[in-house]
Amino acid sequence: MGESVKLIANNKKAYHDYFIEQKYETGIALHGTEVKSLRMGKCSIKESFIRIENGEVFIYGMHISPYEKGNIFNKDPLRTRKLLMHRGEIGRLTGRIAEKGYTLVPLQVYFRGSLAKVEIGLAKGKKLYDKRQDIAKKDMRREAEREYKVRNLG
Repeated sequence: MGESVKLIANNKKAYHDYFIEQKYETGIALHGTEVKSLRMGKCSIKESFIRIENGEVFIYGMHISPYEKGNIFNKDPLRTRKLLMHRGEIGRLTGRIAEKGYTLVPLQVYFRGSLAKVEIGLAKGKKLYDKRQDIAKKDMRREAEREYKVRNLG
């Protein structure tokens, strides 16, 4: 029996700005009202980034809107949150990030069963000409699909 996966937030800009080399699924340490807000889909990871400090992984700039009925229990929407990973994985990531040009970016936030998860990617930054090539490929593919559609309808 497969566990259900419910997507909450997606970071499309990460695929545009970076080459994603590896993906990791991490847990996230949250407070009660943050989980309720996530269940309602109120989350944004557009400007967020990930750092490794003292052998622990943290996500900065992840915005979880305050829960309406949370009153005094609500936390700061932009607070730093800890990501939960195995020590060995963190060690491997630390080694890769030490190489020039590598960084960690959040790709998506989702629920796997009842657990909130964050998919992070080990990424290498794209240069401007790489982005232009991707845009040109996308335009060519879109144009080919349009011609195919016109040909089959008429």
